[in-house]
Amino acid sequence: MLSFWPALLWLGLFCGAFALAGLLHSRRSRDSLEDYVVARNSQGVTATVLTLMASALGAWILFAPAQAATWGGLGAIIGYALGAMAPRLAMVPLGQRMRRLIPEGHTLTEYVIARYGRPMYALTLIVMMFYLFITLTAEITAMAKLMTLLAPIPLWMTATLVLGSTLVYTSWGGLRATIFTDKLQMLIILPLLVLLVVLGWRAVGGPGPVVQALQDKAPQLLSLTDAGGLKSGLTFFMAVLLTGLFHQGYWQRIYAARSTRAMRAGFMMGSMLVVPVILAMGAFGLAFVALGMEGDSSVALFSVILPEQPAWLLISMIPLGLALVMSSVDTAISAIASVIAVDTRRLLPDAGSAWLMRLARILIFVLSIPVLVVAAQGYSVLYLFLLADLLCSAAAFPVFFGLYNRRCSGRMAFVATLAGLAAGISLFPAPGAPLTWLLESFLLAALVPVAVIFVQLALSAGAREFDLESLGRQVRRITD
Repeated sequence: MLSFWPALLWLGLFCGAFALAGLLHSRRSRDSLEDYVVARNSQGVTATVLTLMASALGAWILFAPAQAATWGGLGAIIGYALGAMAPRLAMVPLGQRMRRLIPEGHTLTEYVIARYGRPMYALTLIVMMFYLFITLTAEITAMAKLMTLLAPIPLWMTATLVLGSTLVYTSWGGLRATIFTDKLQMLIILPLLVLLVVLGWRAVGGPGPVVQALQDKAPQLLSLTDAGGLKSGLTFFMAVLLTGLFHQGYWQRIYAARSTRAMRAGFMMGSMLVVPVILAMGAFGLAFVALGMEGDSSVALFSVILPEQPAWLLISMIPLGLALVMSSVDTAISAIASVIAVDTRRLLPDAGSAWLMRLARILIFVLSIPVLVVAAQGYSVLYLFLLADLLCSAAAFPVFFGLYNRRCSGRMAFVATLAGLAAGISLFPAPGAPLTWLLESFLLAALVPVAVIFVQLALSAGAREFDLESLGRQVRRITD
């Protein structure tokens, strides 16, 4: 373990370096709210791939895949990897449709209010903001806990440094600064992850001894037909797939891509490249079980790798963790800022762009206070994450069905979403209870709205159809 002052110095140095890079790049950006929110048509295929990977690969990859592997084995790891890939793939056709119908769009919420009206908009906004809040809190908490594994640094100190430095450049530079730092952070993340995998497997003696030990101790973890592993994998797949569709940061990148072709290629490549990373990280959970290690399985990767490692490797974990966390946190912050700016402009149509930009920056700092308070406590937000997954599962089909079906009304979507929530909550585990029926609750939340919408459509034959082409006329660029 590192001592307090050297670790704090390295942490502050790397935080400052990322913040400075983002601020310097912000000076070159155009000072317009439109550019601040979406950086429209500015990013090529490579930039789209890198920013998507950086946004997707948060600090959770150092904890969650390995922990999932300890109870679900290969099935859980594969389900997690495919679940992480699926939202970006699903957003290819959805993004193409959105860019065609609403070429000057900014956020998912402005589509929802234009298509469905206020009740469904309010419900979607609650789902999105709750999910983004949990994402922010989880990432900052993960980095704070990572630092406690490396050095005796209090949780609140790490949380304050990381969140503060990320807020500085993201609130000032908007989406362009976020994407720029994402590209820099990927130059750190990829080589350090490769180094971590190589040294980790060298530490355990390679895959052979791990597989042999698992065959003796827990052969079910190696089986792709094990019922428990399959259920775990499907649960992770469902949760991550439908939740990712409501991440405003990804919708910003739909419009930031230079063209529909660049968006399509970037999202497809970015989603597929995430898979091997998660598989590699999850394998350390299998090594944790094979070596007979005890204790918190969420730190399985560190239990396998960190013992007996030199100081330089411990120090390298700081920029790796920071790059993973800040690339996800700045995406969430920029996403929240975009929703604030765009939705406030709709409420106050006469408000100037400069005023809206200042308001977004101020509110982002205000909203970061509860994130910092929760993250400084080191609480597990797994249960809240699962609850956010349930909310997204219920809203997914009603929200996106309206992109293709003209007869689905706001009332139908709202009723279907509430029905899905009620069905999913009926089986959703209480806090601290076993997760026995978690998959079933997600399935009910996702499928009940489908049935409810089609029943309503059957009962309302001849109802007025919505003019989908009008979406493009209702949603325009932000100008003074």
